[in-house]
Amino acid sequence: MAKRDFYDILGVSKTASQEEIKKAYRKTALQFHPDRNPDNKEAEEKFKEAAEAYEVLSSPEKRQKYDQFGHQAFSPGAGQYGGGQNMNMDDIFSMFGDIFGGHFGGGGGGGFQGRSQGMRGSNLRVKVKLTLEEVAEGAEKKLKIRRNVPADGVSFKTCPVCNGNGQVQRVTNTILGQMRTASPCPNCHGSGKVMGERPAGVNAEGLKPVEEVVSVKIPAGVVDGMQLRMQGKGNSGPMGGPAGDLMIVIEETPHTELTRDGENVHYELFVSFPDAVLGTNAEVPTIGGKVRVKVDAGVQSGKILRLKGKGLPSLEGYSRGDLLIHINVWTPKKLSKEQEAMFEKLRHDPNFTPQPGKSDKNFFERMKEMFQ
Repeated sequence: MAKRDFYDILGVSKTASQEEIKKAYRKTALQFHPDRNPDNKEAEEKFKEAAEAYEVLSSPEKRQKYDQFGHQAFSPGAGQYGGGQNMNMDDIFSMFGDIFGGHFGGGGGGGFQGRSQGMRGSNLRVKVKLTLEEVAEGAEKKLKIRRNVPADGVSFKTCPVCNGNGQVQRVTNTILGQMRTASPCPNCHGSGKVMGERPAGVNAEGLKPVEEVVSVKIPAGVVDGMQLRMQGKGNSGPMGGPAGDLMIVIEETPHTELTRDGENVHYELFVSFPDAVLGTNAEVPTIGGKVRVKVDAGVQSGKILRLKGKGLPSLEGYSRGDLLIHINVWTPKKLSKEQEAMFEKLRHDPNFTPQPGKSDKNFFERMKEMFQ
């Protein structure tokens, strides 16, 4: 089933402001909140769908990528990666709480049931450099990370302030009557527990730092700046709270000869004047190795040769770009007297007078052809 457009999910236009997007998400999230729709799977899916849409559209950087690439910008094809589609309910309720000022984030206020599972740990972020060849084929990388995990020998006891609920309720008298609100417990930060035994080397949250080596499978077709997500590989939450995620930021290493443009790659081929006149065979690099191409006699500078399927795969794996070879006729800057005399004889030869025909495209036509 095809993913719905994020703007359609929230019911806003593509030119909507951040405030309009926030307001639309607030309305949609309240409508399909699980506590208002108990045992309703369809409502739960729409609640998650709205959270996914808001996570992307509320971020100017992510929104720009989504407007440019669509869903493929956040769906690399592996289950542990992507954007909001892999958020768990803790992620969503945390974001939900940010929208409503903490009154409804985990439930417990305004008729919602308590959902406290402890404070979620922070995310970690690492950069991974990829060559153009690795982008084309996909890669598996070993990453050494340092993160906080629960320490052995730590014990917890029930928080005396919230009695293990993780939240404290407040009643405020207003002109409309009493209003009951709930917020995370300031003593246990929403975990419902406080530390009992604390061994040496353990921080106040019951965590200790460790070094780990994680293996990351990076799908083919990723783009520079894209973020991949490994759930649960960030810092663990305090007092036994769920772990954050490891965010892998893709950094593409420039190729020495090829230039990437989306799924297409470009190569500048310089041809000598005699080869342009007489024609030649030239060796050009591709992502998979070198190939020989034929350069026809009489080729004009600016001509583009297209090698189908020699570019990069799409992120979803449904298509592959091309290699575009740009012909540049090299004109010598200095000539010997004999060479000058030879070209002087040809200066007024009708065969050397420019006579562009209909098949000779101008600059704008060549650019149009390149992007088709």
